[in-house]
Amino acid sequence: MAKNTLTRRKLLATSGAAVSLNIVKSGTLFGAENSALSKLSVGFIGMGGQIQGHVNNLVNQGQHVAAFCDVDRSQIEKSMNRHKNHVKDCKPYEDYRNLLEKEKSLDAVVIATPDHWHAPICKAAMAAGKHVYCEKPLTHTIKEARELRDLSKASKVVTQTGNQGSASANLRRSMELIEAGVFGPIREIHVWHPKHNWPSGGVRPAGSDAIPNGLNWDSWCGPAPVRPYKEGLYHPVKWRGWYDFGNGFIGDFCCHSFNLALRSLHLDYPSKISFTGEGFGTETFAKSCSVKYHFSKNDKRSHDVALNIYTGGGKDVPPDYAVEAAVKTFGSLPRVGCIFIGDKGMLSSGLWNSQCYIKMNGEEKFVGEGNHDASKVVPQSIPRSKGHMHEWVDACKGNGKTFADFDHGGHLTEIGLSGIVALKMQKAIEWDGVAMKVKDHPEADAFVDKEYRKKWL
Repeated sequence: MAKNTLTRRKLLATSGAAVSLNIVKSGTLFGAENSALSKLSVGFIGMGGQIQGHVNNLVNQGQHVAAFCDVDRSQIEKSMNRHKNHVKDCKPYEDYRNLLEKEKSLDAVVIATPDHWHAPICKAAMAAGKHVYCEKPLTHTIKEARELRDLSKASKVVTQTGNQGSASANLRRSMELIEAGVFGPIREIHVWHPKHNWPSGGVRPAGSDAIPNGLNWDSWCGPAPVRPYKEGLYHPVKWRGWYDFGNGFIGDFCCHSFNLALRSLHLDYPSKISFTGEGFGTETFAKSCSVKYHFSKNDKRSHDVALNIYTGGGKDVPPDYAVEAAVKTFGSLPRVGCIFIGDKGMLSSGLWNSQCYIKMNGEEKFVGEGNHDASKVVPQSIPRSKGHMHEWVDACKGNGKTFADFDHGGHLTEIGLSGIVALKMQKAIEWDGVAMKVKDHPEADAFVDKEYRKKWL
């Protein structure tokens, strides 16, 4: 590595937004300003299942696939084989730092690593002047989310959080209906999902297994505390259940299911968070839980809002009054869902907020918004999207803006992960979102930020 590159990287990892701003603004696009770009040269970091659709998307848009990066060589090999001739000049990398250092013509990166790697790679890419698309949740901790929000507002690069429901015409239609007051004041939101197949409610097993050939396990752990490798327990996929690497169901879906609420109800930060459930592991996400985020009224909203999220099944499901109309409409309770309850009616938006079904008071069933009289009188006011990734590509080329930039995605992440702070403390909390503090509990600071193994930054 060049000496000046290491210095910039260390500065970004250890300094605040004011110092980082100077680094970010020193980055330039290769060969052209935004408006002159005709084709993006893109590097992909984290070659698991989620990123494959992003590769296809950008290939179909005619962008250049410059590099694949993963600490597991087999993930790169599978990706190369999957996309074949579309990536014939794509270069493989194990270390994201080498990719950013050597790929001088790179314009942008797409990041789909486990959550604990999101913030360090985003910071490094932004410091190098690269546009960034990062999967949700944007970060692993609240402090990281705040840092990326600040950096994104100060930098010249284009950012987009991977909550693809943001591009949905139904999400945007739901925003218009809520803004028009169709449902009256919305006071409750209920989000649900059954149990995931991740480790939950337990502790790590003893012993270790042989590390597969081609996997750099130390690098996979990266900034997180290193632990023995166990086959099928962390990599791939199941890392999300472990707090060192992910944040369970809430980390997985808060940026989807809270999206519409944040956009349409002027949510700032929850003032109180409480929960019920069982199997509250200290190393893993809960076996099952119901978490309630209480948002107090503010200068843009004259009423309180309760956002409830349920996962794991058993007793951790929405109350009957919230879902009985959905059962009547769809024949049974949908496996996943999100319902907004207002004084005049209800909106069923789905877990990704990409559906739009209406039920007004006095009606038994939901109806698609296009067929409901309450919707027909509300004009369209929000531009529709050609696609979430397409929107990012256009913005990188200087055409328009993204709808889910890091400021928005970071805010969503902060809200979701404040519930994780309560679960880790295993007690209800009063939350000061602006200060990122649990009131009267300084010991909670350890759950808001974390220490890194700095050799991987």
